[in-house]
Amino acid sequence: MFSIIYSFDVKPECSVEFIAAWKKMTVLLYTREGSLGSRLHKVNNTKYVAYAQWPDKETWQKEKTNLPKSAKEYQRVMSECCTAIQTEYAMEMVEDLLAK
Repeated sequence: MFSIIYSFDVKPECSVEFIAAWKKMTVLLYTREGSLGSRLHKVNNTKYVAYAQWPDKETWQKEKTNLPKSAKEYQRVMSECCTAIQTEYAMEMVEDLLAK
């Protein structure tokens, strides 16, 4: 399994719009591109962190050809709502002790 940690610095007035776009984009990646899903966490009023899982690095890296045109709009909204978007870590799982 392959996991990514992203951080988002969200403009204070954009949190609701950002979360809505993030959810729609995440659903598309899950239903159309092989993602195993993601969780979004709020650190403070402007900082969010997302944890996304993929079956492997190759699936995460491959060109996203199954996304509809609406994906570009969700990406645009997320980008405009943020002052910074970072891929903090790209990680291969070594052990899994989370409760299922």
